[in-house]
Amino acid sequence: MTSASIFVIIPAYNEAAILRETVTPLVKAGYTVVVVDDGSIDQPAAALAGLPITLLHHSVNLGQGAALETGMEYARRHNAEAAVHFDADGQHSPEQIPDFIAPIARCEADVVLGSRFLRPEDAAQTPAFRRLVLRIGIIVSGVFTGLWLTDTHNGFRALSRKALEEIRLRENGYAHATEILETIRRKKLRYIEAPTAIRYSAYSRSKGQSFWNSFNIVIDLVMERLFR
Repeated sequence: MTSASIFVIIPAYNEAAILRETVTPLVKAGYTVVVVDDGSIDQPAAALAGLPITLLHHSVNLGQGAALETGMEYARRHNAEAAVHFDADGQHSPEQIPDFIAPIARCEADVVLGSRFLRPEDAAQTPAFRRLVLRIGIIVSGVFTGLWLTDTHNGFRALSRKALEEIRLRENGYAHATEILETIRRKKLRYIEAPTAIRYSAYSRSKGQSFWNSFNIVIDLVMERLFR
């Protein structure tokens, strides 16, 4: 599996201040980088000018799930061998991507899910209130999907070509993370968790998920089941 056959999908909404810094090391590593501008008003195209990446646009803000699905569809159409979901705000480390891809390349997993709670040193870096929010997410996802993981709303994950074909997101918002787990269970995809260190800069802390976003995940999931 070559670096160019690995598509790194970055959903971005008003992240121009940090976007070039996030993308540049991925380009240097040889990955195919797909940034999905989810209706931003801060000129992401200008921030990325001159970089050999693909920039896709939503005319209005649809949500992180919708942005990921747009990027995944691009990856499907362009014969990606694997796809990586990667946050725009600089929290994730490009150096960890090979560790996520390795189990897929060895045919040991279809999906590799990042976890902040497999190593004590990674868990210690997570702010206390965010740990509480994440624990709520674990319970919500476990109840709705039957998969009980250590960290179910981590945006860092890798998908094999098979998983890329099977996982088709309908949830536009944050509830897409639980939808991914539900699809893994329903389609019997093989999955593992991999330890990941999250870099909590002042910028990424300001953009982090709040308690109300977790509450909205619950509402989205309930409404989706009532009206599916």
